[in-house]
Amino acid sequence: MPTLIAAPSVITAAGQPPKKIEEFIGRVNSQTDALSLARMTSPAGWAEPGQTPEFDEFTVVLSGTLQVESRTGTLAVTAGQAIITSKGGWVRYSTPQGAEYIAVCLPAFSPATVRRDP
Repeated sequence: MPTLIAAPSVITAAGQPPKKIEEFIGRVNSQTDALSLARMTSPAGWAEPGQTPEFDEFTVVLSGTLQVESRTGTLAVTAGQAIITSKGGWVRYSTPQGAEYIAVCLPAFSPATVRRDP
C-alpha cells in the first residue's frame, strides 16, 4: 500500500551559516533506512566539514551552484546538473553563492555513517 509523506521533517545541518534540510524520506521522517531524500536550501557562504561517508549520494541542483571538493579536485555543479559521490571517498560541500538541491543517499543518511572530519 502506498505511504503518503504529508510533509518533510526539518533537520539540523552541519556547517555555517545554517542551511535548511527538509527530509521527505529517511531515518527521521519516514523511518526508512534504505535511502533518504531531502531538499536542501543553502545560503551563500555555507560550507561544511569534509566527510568520508558510508553511503552513495546522488544530488540534483535546482538553483544556484553546489561546490563539491574531492581529493582529485573541485567541481561546480550548477542548476540543471547532477553529481554522484561514492561511499568511502572524501568530499566537502559548499555553496559560495547559495543553492537549492535535492540529495538522495543510499543507504539513508545517518550522523553515525557520514564520518565528518574533526
